[in-house]
Amino acid sequence: MGLLNLFRRSKTFGHGVHPMDHKEQTAHLAIRRLPFAPKVYVPLAQHIGAPAVALVKPGQEVVRGEPIAEAGGFVSVPMHAPVTGIVRAIDQLVPTAAGPKTPAIVIETYEAATQEVLYGLDQDLNALTREELIQAVQASGMVGLGGAAFPSHVKLLPPQGKAIETLIINGCECEPYLTCDHRVMLEQTDRLINGIRAMLRATGARRAIIGVEDNKLDAVRAIREKLPAGEAIGCEAVETKYPQGAEKMLISSLLNKEVPSGGLPVDIGVAVYNVGTLAQLGELIPRSRGLIERVVTVSGPGVDRPGNYLVPIGTPLRFLLEQVGSSSAANEVIVGGPMMGMSVASLDVPVTKGVSGVVVFEKTAEDQQRHTVHPCIKCGACLDACPINLNPSMLGQLAGARMYETMASDYHLNDCFECGCCSYVCPSNIPLTQYFRIAKAVNRETKAIAA
Repeated sequence: MGLLNLFRRSKTFGHGVHPMDHKEQTAHLAIRRLPFAPKVYVPLAQHIGAPAVALVKPGQEVVRGEPIAEAGGFVSVPMHAPVTGIVRAIDQLVPTAAGPKTPAIVIETYEAATQEVLYGLDQDLNALTREELIQAVQASGMVGLGGAAFPSHVKLLPPQGKAIETLIINGCECEPYLTCDHRVMLEQTDRLINGIRAMLRATGARRAIIGVEDNKLDAVRAIREKLPAGEAIGCEAVETKYPQGAEKMLISSLLNKEVPSGGLPVDIGVAVYNVGTLAQLGELIPRSRGLIERVVTVSGPGVDRPGNYLVPIGTPLRFLLEQVGSSSAANEVIVGGPMMGMSVASLDVPVTKGVSGVVVFEKTAEDQQRHTVHPCIKCGACLDACPINLNPSMLGQLAGARMYETMASDYHLNDCFECGCCSYVCPSNIPLTQYFRIAKAVNRETKAIAA
């Protein structure tokens, strides 16, 4: 199939932006394993929902892949040892990308260990019932690897009266700099397809569609070549535009359906999974293993050896950056992509399950001046950019007046998924997305206090 035909099939959504993608640094680089850090810090809360509960004690030896924490409830997942070593501490507080410290299990790595995964038991996926598949997904500790870190098994059990008809597999990777999903689609195609087949059985969905931005047509070809004729799995190219990878936007592009305001994809019979998530499931479930490492893109002007690295969960950013040769002049480290990621205040922050990228920038005095905030000029650029048709300008004014409840009740604040398009296009450099995050946090706190 020629490139022209692939482009003709590209689909898209309204609004959005086209930032420079900066993917050329790493898109061509195969996945490489990062060395094991002397100590890893495994946070007990790496996902949406209840934190995991530690199963181990200080002084206990653990082998790589062994469960070290159990799920703290249904909306929770277990943790597994990312290294063979000895537990040095439990509930030690470690910094997070979001700021507050969180309890973690500290494991000192045995330097002489082979770090072979010794935990697990082969099982036949086709012999598992739907209920056993769902249990296996939770037992793997899998969460959304695209960044949201929502426990994967929860999506497999839709609310009463609702059913999943279509699986959408997100291979867009629209964030600038990030290429880990691209490499997974190219290098782990069979795992990805196996994971999709397992999720089709677990959900009872009739079909699955893999959406890939058309700047990754090699991945589209690689996947299509592995799909047998008559398979209930398709692969479609969608337009390269940010935030094409947001689940609401991807559903709109592929299915021409809209998730209702305040609703979820399941409300229209859809479940969305990241390609990295399903590639991992396609590898872990047949072996009854847990998630202990993930592919992370490390890139940016402040990195000497950018690439896509297989990184053990719990690896401190400080160790990671030492291994890739981060420049001493670099003074801003973003976990995730530059549009939706967070700038970290400490390099002691560990890599968690939801970290898809680490981007390092060198800030200069010129950059500081360029980002000076000015008053809103009512240009309307943010309205043209917002992919879900909100009024970021009005929301920003209400945030300035601290009218947070009005933002939610009258202007659909909670529909905002903080993609950053409005901040990106604002000529006044108003940090609108940050304002909206604060407003949501205040509203959550107010609601919690009232309850």
